[in-house]
Amino acid sequence: MRLTAIDLTIIALYFIMMIIIGIVMKNRAKRSKDSYLMGGKKLPWYMLGLSDASDMFDISGTMLLVSMAFLYGFKSVWIPWMWPVFNQVFLMVFLSKWLRRSNATTGAEWLGTRFGLTDKGVKQSHAIVVVFALMLCIGYMAYAFVGVGEFLEIFIPYESIKEVVPFLDQNLEQYTAGSEAYTTALYAAKHTTAQFYGVSICLVATFYSIVGGMHGIVLADFIKYMIMIVCSLFVGTIAMIHLADSGIIFTDKMPLGWDSPFFGAELGLDWQNILADAQVKLEKDGYKLFSAVVAMMFFSGVLKSLAGPAPNYDCQKILSTKSPEEASKMSGFISIILLPIRYFMTMGLCILGVLYFKDLTLSHTADGVNFESIMPAVINKYLPVGLVGLVLAGFLGAFMSNFSGTLNAGQAYIVNDIYLKYFKPEADRKQIISMGYLSGAVMVILGVGLGLFIKDVNMIFNIITAGLYGGFVCANVLKWYWWRFNASGFFWGMFAGIVASAIPPALSVTGVTTYFDGTRMLYYFPVFIIIQLIACVLGSYAAPPTDEATLKNFYKTVRPWGFWKPVREAIQAEDPTIERNKNFKINMFNVGMGIAGQILLTLLPMYFILSKWNGLFVVLGLLAVIFIVMRKTWWNRLSDF
Repeated sequence: MRLTAIDLTIIALYFIMMIIIGIVMKNRAKRSKDSYLMGGKKLPWYMLGLSDASDMFDISGTMLLVSMAFLYGFKSVWIPWMWPVFNQVFLMVFLSKWLRRSNATTGAEWLGTRFGLTDKGVKQSHAIVVVFALMLCIGYMAYAFVGVGEFLEIFIPYESIKEVVPFLDQNLEQYTAGSEAYTTALYAAKHTTAQFYGVSICLVATFYSIVGGMHGIVLADFIKYMIMIVCSLFVGTIAMIHLADSGIIFTDKMPLGWDSPFFGAELGLDWQNILADAQVKLEKDGYKLFSAVVAMMFFSGVLKSLAGPAPNYDCQKILSTKSPEEASKMSGFISIILLPIRYFMTMGLCILGVLYFKDLTLSHTADGVNFESIMPAVINKYLPVGLVGLVLAGFLGAFMSNFSGTLNAGQAYIVNDIYLKYFKPEADRKQIISMGYLSGAVMVILGVGLGLFIKDVNMIFNIITAGLYGGFVCANVLKWYWWRFNASGFFWGMFAGIVASAIPPALSVTGVTTYFDGTRMLYYFPVFIIIQLIACVLGSYAAPPTDEATLKNFYKTVRPWGFWKPVREAIQAEDPTIERNKNFKINMFNVGMGIAGQILLTLLPMYFILSKWNGLFVVLGLLAVIFIVMRKTWWNRLSDF
């Protein structure tokens, strides 16, 4: 498809606006280190929440959600538990408050509040978190770079710009059309075009991120999310109009049970006589024993959620809030603003994909149709002029939000946890800001450089996330809830977990295992947890406990619940007014209510777009009950422990 002049103008105006934001926010960002990296901790919680939600409304994720909605229907609302999406509920209820009370600038700096500065294993723990965070940032930036380039190449193909950008021209005329040499040269041309787009957009994202700091990122994210709200409403409305005017009985095109979120022991969706490729995809995905898979996703998701946020943009936004109470509000606001809007677009694209599936130009894999290509194919063919440009501007903004948020987190780690800690602790404001610029440039060079040398970033992305996140869980759970856990235990738990969980993905590259097939990763998770737990416990008891003064200060500041009795009793001996945090039960109740609320917020646009009014009113009624109850049990008790 060739974008119209109107669409291209909208996209160009969006990028110009991003550059202006970077320039305008430059002076504000230069006021101090905290102003540059964290907005001076003066940004409103709802703006930070919108910014965080904007980071999560990305291109790749939306393509995946549209394909899931197409294949699994309403049952697709459970599949994001794999990530898990409900970690935001744990943050909302108690973990964001606990994290924000530390007054740290980064997740690695936070370790000082938990383990002190003199513990023998603190430097090792600090180092492994910094390495973890920077590898994660570079991996995500490389993945984003390749993804956005390939996405744009669909809309502005090589053929349409080869004469405008001469170095892209591969001079295909010298080859015989259809020959192997022609095919190789054409692939090289398209790949180079995708890289050209990736570099161009990364430069714009880098400019407003490095120059504007957190203020620039949050403002740009806010504007982009307003665009995505408009796009989502238009896409969902267009889908409803097409559904009403088509005269098609929608349920005839879908397997029985597609429009219900309920399930039994098995998934129960049979695509065989409707779309054979869809049946093949379902079998490959491995969700047949759906109850067992959902239970495993919930188990692993709870542990991942109890660990708190990974050291990325999510963690950075929490630490940037004005207060612990506002940190909780921000995390709760993310689900409310993100899920209904994102799924209104997701379901709209899904419905258009179902109605006109045979007319779509979809890409294929070795197993048949690539269902992830439904989203760009629908945008290409069924959205009107102008809206295409707006949607693309929004999704490119989503890429830039994710890219810049990741970059900002990486800058924070380099400046605070390497430069100021080991090289120049006495650096003045100007030197700190300059180092922020330099570290940002280095991060972009590494991320984009890695992307330039990778043809298939998906497997490497999976290795990074599965390997690193697999090793993240146990050590980061114990740090909150067990007083005897020390820096030595944290280091060995993280180290053993990362190494152990990286082995199956590494073997899958050589073809020894099929680690990434379907839900196979879930079956390895308990093994990783056992290995990490053993390493955490042995590492903790191989070294003395964290010094008492640090433990007392942490307990009095953060006020966690869990296994803290010896520390609490030592504090009470000095100050009898210190009380135990008795909020475990009410916190778990609110977590349960919050998870139910997330599911309902996801179902809301699904029922609405399909005009299933009975289901919609039930969802609205249940949401009203949850909001009323949680106003009393959570909102009114934000100042409690």
